Amino acid sequence: MAAMVLDQAGLPLRPMQLPVPQPLAHEVQIKVSACGVCRTDLHIADGELPVHKRPLVMGHEVVGRISAIGAGVRQFAVGDRVGVPWLGGTCGACRYCGSGLENLCDAARFTGYDRDGGYAQYVVADARFTFALPPRHDDLQAAPLMCAGLIGYRAYAMAGDAQHLGVYGFGAAAHIITQVARHQGRRVYAFTRPGDVRSQQFALSLGAHWAGGTDVPAPALLDAALIFAPAGELVPLALAAVRKGGTVVCAGIHMSEIPAFAYALLWGERTVRSVANLTRADVLAFLAIAERIDLQVSARAFPLAQANAALDALRAGKIDGAAVLVMG
Repeated sequence: MAAMVLDQAGLPLRPMQLPVPQPLAHEVQIKVSACGVCRTDLHIADGELPVHKRPLVMGHEVVGRISAIGAGVRQFAVGDRVGVPWLGGTCGACRYCGSGLENLCDAARFTGYDRDGGYAQYVVADARFTFALPPRHDDLQAAPLMCAGLIGYRAYAMAGDAQHLGVYGFGAAAHIITQVARHQGRRVYAFTRPGDVRSQQFALSLGAHWAGGTDVPAPALLDAALIFAPAGELVPLALAAVRKGGTVVCAGIHMSEIPAFAYALLWGERTVRSVANLTRADVLAFLAIAERIDLQVSARAFPLAQANAALDALRAGKIDGAAVLVMG
């Protein structure tokens, strides 16, 4: 099968022919039709996250159809359309797995990181961490839901009942969760790079109440802020923009160093917290919302062989919404 492989951080992905992986017990083999390109992939490819295996097939926003089934799989049949997210497996026995926090399992395995992912024509996934996809979105649009949508949803849930919600970094996750917040009657204030008029107009077109650069003060006190950009310097900016008792949620798996800031920004019972991975409960809850509302997913398609071009476009901030590899 054709695959795009990472041999070493900092080097371009390499096209490679690999054997088609075969499912073991409790696994399914999936013929991939689309795989989203996530900022986490950039962090891995650029060496900001340590590479766990070499060679590595990245990709954890996988959509495809089951082509073979391993022993013990009862919930799926050959031909079913499914999605595979970042969380690819857990121990199922630790204190985190037993308390609804399987996303924090120390033995968790991640798709496109610990096990090969969807930058290939076929992938094998644990059936217990694979999900049937509702029909509203086609394969291209469904792929970003499997991480951008899920991480955005988990971050959004941590904002509680915030009615005035700041979003820092208007990319794949923000463009999805802005629509969810709008549907629920909340006001979204979208912060972009200074001068990035294109992203600001994109945010407004999806229902943001206001959009501007991070160099512009928010027009209202925020109840909460979600930071999707991997820029630590945004944390004190967001703290300064939220009201007393407000929450700042750092939604990325990697962020540059957070600069020192005055305690006065945190005082007033403000909270800074992070989002780590996702749970299967998050997947089910978010997919139900995505099927119920008129969620428009903006996705730009790249052929599998152009995976490096997709990563470069994401790195340069040239993607409105999400980049998605299609197998063709």
